[in-house]
This record gives sequence, structure tokens and C-alpha cells, in this order.
Amino acid sequence: MAKAPLLLIAAGGTGGHMFPAQALAEAMVAKGWRVRLSTDARGARYAGGFPAEVERVVLSSATFASGGLLSRLTVPFRVAGGVLSALWQFSRDKPAVVVGFGGYPTIPALTAAYVLKLPRMIHEQNGVLGRVNQIFAPRVDKVACGTWPTRLPEGVTGDPVGNPVRQSVLDRAGAPYIPPGDYPMSVVVIGGSQGARVLSDLVPTALSALPDALKSLLRIAHQARAEDHDRVVATYAAGALEAEVQPFFTDIPRRLSEAQLVISRSGASSIADISVIGRPAILIPYAAATGDHQTANARGLTEAHAAITVQESALDAARLTADIAAILQAPEKAEQMAAAALAQGRPDATIRLASLVEALAGTAT
Repeated sequence: MAKAPLLLIAAGGTGGHMFPAQALAEAMVAKGWRVRLSTDARGARYAGGFPAEVERVVLSSATFASGGLLSRLTVPFRVAGGVLSALWQFSRDKPAVVVGFGGYPTIPALTAAYVLKLPRMIHEQNGVLGRVNQIFAPRVDKVACGTWPTRLPEGVTGDPVGNPVRQSVLDRAGAPYIPPGDYPMSVVVIGGSQGARVLSDLVPTALSALPDALKSLLRIAHQARAEDHDRVVATYAAGALEAEVQPFFTDIPRRLSEAQLVISRSGASSIADISVIGRPAILIPYAAATGDHQTANARGLTEAHAAITVQESALDAARLTADIAAILQAPEKAEQMAAAALAQGRPDATIRLASLVEALAGTAT
């Protein structure tokens, strides 16, 4: 009996890369494909949500962007070792398609696929290509884009498929929105997989400055770095606010579905989750993001009047307090924002990406 076709997914070690990779893995396993995840040691720590059927392979890779001089000198050798390992693995069990989701851990698998002329594709989550995807965009058969428009190299065309979201997000897609009112309300504060310092610096202070009658109704879930935990908790306590503060929430889809307002960085996966579920948001793009891609990510929700975007350079607690109050004290506006966010959602992104995989493999039906 012939083996099922193999999809090799290569993804870097952040939630922004791993969540859409997980969504594609879930879809292809359901279609009867074999799926293998290629990442590095850091990425393997984020792979717990992948289906049990997905094989994990850790390949050596590295980046010039961090580490001391000695570490940087060894980068080419570590990458070469990862490429040789990928070539050896591909010779033993050839993937039908290789898909890279960005990040330096994808270099070995995509390089091996290029050398062996295997069908290959990249998926770029952001409105600006990451460094690794910039290198491979002219060297793959398809460039799938999560944010549209995406800035692409000259001569490269993209397929605007959207950003795949995990099944746990799809399960709550379009969950009915309860607009703000005179009852307990939920505010979710997220800043990427490990929180964001600027949100920990300003959001608790901003929420504490709201009128007492409004504060008494709020239930806050704030994702903050471990090193910021104690001061964030202390600020909320001083402001007489009920807050749950954790470095990472494993049930973000549930929390988003129950939220009246989301305050977030504008990473691609966060934008996808917010729009597929459909919630009003205040977005604070990460100022140091490559190519200012988080501002590009936020543009769709902002132009649709589904979100308020505040640049870090213009951010202060007073401004944030005013923006929060403008939503939580205006039920009709909040409801309109939720509907506008939902209209921007692409719940079919995983299906569209899976169709591209099948087409590349010649198995589309």
C-alpha cells in the first residue's frame, strides 16, 4: 500500500509562525496526509498544540541577529549542518510539498527543497516579508500572503489567502458579541506569546484612571512577561481592578470570545484571531518590528473602523484611558466595531492554503 503524501512544514519558534503552521497541519492531517514539522529547539517548545500525528524534527539553524562574535562565526556551519540533515531526510522520505512559515529555522528545509527542486511555498503572515521569506520569495513556486496587500519583491506575485487560525479559534468564529453595559465586562490584554513591556507599563495605569463606576465592572486578563508580573499585579490592585495576570494564556480563543474589548499588539496571528472571532480592539504596533510590519498588519482593521491603532511614539496612559472609555462607554460603537472586525475575518484561510498545497502536489480534487 502506497504511503500517504508527506507535507513538510518548516516554521520558526514564535507563535506568529507556529499558530498558522499548526492550523495547516490540522487541516492536512484531517485530509489523510502525513505531516512533519521541521523547526529548531526553540520552536519545538511551541509545538505542543500540533496534532499528535505530526512528526517533529529538530534541525540545526541559526541567525546573525543575536549572540556574540564567536556565536555569529559559527552560524554558516550550523545552517549548513541543518541543510545536510534536511537533504538526508528528504532522500529517505521525500515530501510532496514543503511549506515555510518564516523564521530562520525554516532555512534548512527550504534550502533542501530548492536544491532538490521539490514543490515549495512560503506563507508570509505580515504585510511586509520577514528576512528569511524575502530570501526565498523568488525561489519558491507560491507565495501565500496572510495580510493583503503584502509588500513583495519585484517580479514576485502573491496569493492573498489570509492567515490560518487554529481550530480552537474557528470553533468560536463569529461568536455573538455582548456590547458593553451595566454588567461584568471582560478586557483582554495580549502582546504576543510572551507579553509586551509597553502594555505592562501603560495599560494597568490607563485602566486604573477610568471612572470608578466603570472600573467596578471590569474583569481583566493581562498577558505579561514574568519579570513584569508583580508590578502589573500591584498597579491593578492599587487601582481597585480585578485582574488575572499570566505570562501566557492557553485559552485565548475563549477569552477573546467573551471579551468586550481587546488591547493588543498587531502581530498577524493576533489580528487574525481578533477578526475571525470579531471583537473591538485597540492595537499598538510594535515599533521595532521589521519593516514596521505591525502597522501594515493593523491597517485593515483600522480602515474598517474595527480598531483604534495607536503608535508607540504617540502612546501615553491618558490617551489610552480616553480610547478605552470611548469604546466601553459607547455600546453601539463597540457593536459596530465588532461587526466590522468580523467582516475582515478570513475563516477560510486554512482551506485556501490547504488547496494551494494540494495543487502544488498535483492532488487537488
